[in-house]
Amino acid sequence: TCIIISHKLKEVLRISDRITIIRDGRTIETMHRSDPETDEGRIIRAMVGRDLNSLFPPREPDIGDELFRVENWTVHHPVDTERVVIQDASFMVRAGEIVGFAGLMGAGRTELAMSIFGRMYGTGISGEVYKNGRQIDVRTVDSAIKHGIAYATEDRKKYGLNLIGDIQVNVSASALARLARLGVVDRYREYKVADSYRYKMNIKAPSVAAVTGRLSGGNQQKVVLSKWMFTGPDVLILDEPTRGIDVGAKYEIYGIINELAAQGKAVIVISSELPEVIGLSDRIYTISEGRITAEVSRDDATQETLMRHMTAGRN
Repeated sequence: TCIIISHKLKEVLRISDRITIIRDGRTIETMHRSDPETDEGRIIRAMVGRDLNSLFPPREPDIGDELFRVENWTVHHPVDTERVVIQDASFMVRAGEIVGFAGLMGAGRTELAMSIFGRMYGTGISGEVYKNGRQIDVRTVDSAIKHGIAYATEDRKKYGLNLIGDIQVNVSASALARLARLGVVDRYREYKVADSYRYKMNIKAPSVAAVTGRLSGGNQQKVVLSKWMFTGPDVLILDEPTRGIDVGAKYEIYGIINELAAQGKAVIVISSELPEVIGLSDRIYTISEGRITAEVSRDDATQETLMRHMTAGRN
C-alpha cells in the first residue's frame, strides 16, 4: 500500500485510487477517483470550505516606468570558482509589474536572486544593478535592504524564519533599527507592528506571541512576507512563494502579491510551477544553464513555449 501527501492536485488525481481531504486537523471527505464527480473543483471546495472560481485572484495591472534593472550579471560558483553559474544576465522590472522567472531545477534562478540580494551566493560577481535609473551598491545584505530590495527565500524553515521565535520577533527581524531608540528595541512598538501585520495578512494565530514553527506552512509564509514588507521595499524578489502550502493559502498569497504590485512595487516571482508563473506574471524570463534565454509576454506565455525556452541549449 502507498500513501501520498501532496498539495499538487493534478498529481493526486492522476495516481490516487482514493483521496481523503483533511482541513484544520479533521477529515472532511473521502472520495474515489472513479467517481465522475471527483475533480479538482471538488477537492478545492473540500480543502478551503468554499468555491474558488479561479485559482488566481483577478487583477488589472497598472504598470509604470522602469524601477529595477540588472545588466550583464555574472556569478561564479562559491567553491569551484572557475565554474560560471550565471552568465551575462540582464533583465528589468517596472513599477507595478510582476515578472516571473521560470527554469528547470539547477538552471540558476535562486543563485541569480541570492547573488543580487547582498551577494549571498557566489564569488567573482560582476555586473550592474540600477534602481530608478541610478546604479546602486548591493554588495551586502544591509546595503540591499537600504536600497529598498527584499528577498524572500525559497526555504523559509532554514533561511527565512526563526522557528523557535514568536511572530513578533520574526516580523521585526529585518528592520530592528526602525524600532530602536538609543540602540534599544522598543518592545511595545515591535508588538504593535507585528500585530498590525497579523491582522492585515490574516495570519491565523491567537496572538503575535505564537511560536512561528507551530504555524501552518501558509501562515509561516505570511510571516516571511510581513518581515520583508516591514522593511519598506520597492523591489521584492519572491523565491517559490507558495512552496509547500495548500490551494487556499496559495490564493491568499497570490492576493498579497497582487496588492504589492498595485502599490507600485516591482515584484519578481521565481517558481517551479509553470501555471503559477503564467497566472501571476505580466512578463516572464526563462533561464537555462545560467543564461536568460527568452522574455515572454503574458499573452504569449504557454507551458509549451516556456518549456522550450527553459531547455534551450541543454544536452
